[in-house]
Amino acid sequence: MNGTPPQEYHAPHKAILTKEQLEAFQTSKTHNDIVAYIQTLNDAIIGVKLTAPCEESPLTEEGQAVSALVKVLDEVEQIARDTPVVDNKASRFGNPAFRTFYDRVHAAAPALHASIPGLQAEAIQEVSVYFNESWGNRGRIDYGSGMELNFLCWLICLERLDVMRQSDHVALVVKVFWRYVNVMRTLQSTYWLEPAGSHGVWGLDDYHFLPFLLGSAQLRGHKYLRPKSIHDPEIVDEFAKDYMYFACIKFINSVKTASLRWHSPMLDDISAVKTWDKVNSGMIKMYLAEVLGKLPVMQHFLFGSLLPYEGPPPPSTIVLEDDEHYGHAHADPDLGGVGQRDVGWGDCCGISVPSVFAAAQAEKAKEMGTVLQGPGIRPVPFD
Repeated sequence: MNGTPPQEYHAPHKAILTKEQLEAFQTSKTHNDIVAYIQTLNDAIIGVKLTAPCEESPLTEEGQAVSALVKVLDEVEQIARDTPVVDNKASRFGNPAFRTFYDRVHAAAPALHASIPGLQAEAIQEVSVYFNESWGNRGRIDYGSGMELNFLCWLICLERLDVMRQSDHVALVVKVFWRYVNVMRTLQSTYWLEPAGSHGVWGLDDYHFLPFLLGSAQLRGHKYLRPKSIHDPEIVDEFAKDYMYFACIKFINSVKTASLRWHSPMLDDISAVKTWDKVNSGMIKMYLAEVLGKLPVMQHFLFGSLLPYEGPPPPSTIVLEDDEHYGHAHADPDLGGVGQRDVGWGDCCGISVPSVFAAAQAEKAKEMGTVLQGPGIRPVPFD
């Protein structure tokens, strides 16, 4: 995955505005590199528990890279703990204090990156943009798969700059990425971040995708645990500490009432798949279609010198909309869920969705969601 770093760095920018540009991106080297990196991390953690010891690149005079990244994430969480919510009891939507947190992270980013061993000073401006965009949208106070993708791109950039090594791949998932997910859970529960987009119930979880993809890789070939095991609360509780997939199910169960069938129908459908191998391969296919293949998400993707844009320029009459639909992965007609193919940027999004934490607090004794199966529900890609 490591590449020769460019001689000049520049702040990443948006470039995908049209369906034609998205199609060009899907055949580009940058797209292929992102997919290859996901596959590399995926393959690296097959059968690996979160609690298992893992190899890390050697300690240098400047420090140890994986430990430095974990410390950076610890600092972000501390910024959140030092930024209390404001009184917003009348609202079930995002807490405005998130904007203060967001600004503080941006202000701290240069110093945080300067603490990463081996990171060139001249590359910090470019790399930190992906980092800064990993925590949510400042204006809408929401979070979705597009922001999660920025964190993945941050890791890709660090590896291209030789900050990370191939020997760090397992640690990057079980230590760095999983720490990021847990920091995000803190942000989501503290500031009541709204799910990006208005069709989150058709997704895997209101906020994340990659923990399910990588979590299913951890479980590939497991002797006893099966996809249907997510319906057994005792198994979920016992194995949440070892496997991301079960940890995510435990999280969902902690904030939503009723069964997965009602509030997380896609996860419920996936649980009927026979093997984790099929779940894992299906997750990868779904990610390609629902995140990297969706214009409402990828119109906000950032291209720089490390992840360059190679497609055609946009028509001069097209104007990128203002972050209204960032991070929303639409359900694809071929991959399960209500299809939103060929809709315009403003046709299906832009509807604020209350935070699951706000809804849980407001309706503790009620079942959340009443999503029923019907003719609009299509098979998921795991069979």
